Amino acid sequence: MLQTPALIFCAVDSLLPQRGKMLAGFDDFSATLEHAAIPLIWVTNRTRLQIDEPRRKLGHNHPFIAEGGSGVYLPEGYFHLRPAKTVRLGRFTCLPVGEPQPAAAEALEELSSETGVPVVALRTLAPRELAQNSGLPPQQAELLRHRDFDELFFFAGASQTDIEGFIEEGRQQKRELRPRGVLWSLAVGANLKQCVNELSKLYARVLRSRPKIVGMAGEDSDELLNACDRGFHLKQGSSKSPGTLGRFREIDQDAPDVWERILETIDVKT
Repeated sequence: MLQTPALIFCAVDSLLPQRGKMLAGFDDFSATLEHAAIPLIWVTNRTRLQIDEPRRKLGHNHPFIAEGGSGVYLPEGYFHLRPAKTVRLGRFTCLPVGEPQPAAAEALEELSSETGVPVVALRTLAPRELAQNSGLPPQQAELLRHRDFDELFFFAGASQTDIEGFIEEGRQQKRELRPRGVLWSLAVGANLKQCVNELSKLYARVLRSRPKIVGMAGEDSDELLNACDRGFHLKQGSSKSPGTLGRFREIDQDAPDVWERILETIDVKT
């Protein structure tokens, strides 16, 4: 592995939507980083199966973090050093941070029973119901069932008060409950900052140096950016000139030169 000045941790769900086009220029931006030997590490709430197609389309061959900070997925043979704690998931070596299934499924059932708040796990739905509730085409919706760590669900006829009580009880039990559009995710032990730290340490061991840890994220960016040394908050409709939020820069993701600004800041020679 070549020396690199930075590791770029990029939240890709808004850049590569499941329905619709990718953000203009992201493919060229990815190719420029690849040419400069700077790893672009995808961060997603999706599963390894859901992210497989966009990875193949863009030729993404670097590690990625999936299911909201549940695990770090390493392509076969990417590092010559083997991390101490790994599991084999599909064709990837995974550094598990969260507890693998069925931990989340069992925790969801227990939490529902203890609080008396009814929930429906997406994996239990018939194919047609799954597509309707996820808003995805049937083939993409089926991929939601196959999760390594977290459990997707929705509340079945619960009041807002019941939902708030459910979430509070989950937090008391140290369950990671996060909204996913109209759905919710429950994970046991997921931690995005730990994922970033574990992977960064692995790169540092291999490179025998510590690259800059750079984050890129859109809305709801705090969790990822706070895990990085510096970063970029990609916003829609921000001012023409990038602002500064502490060690983070705010940039309009629809600006025609958005990728050039980021590359210049990282000091990539284009």
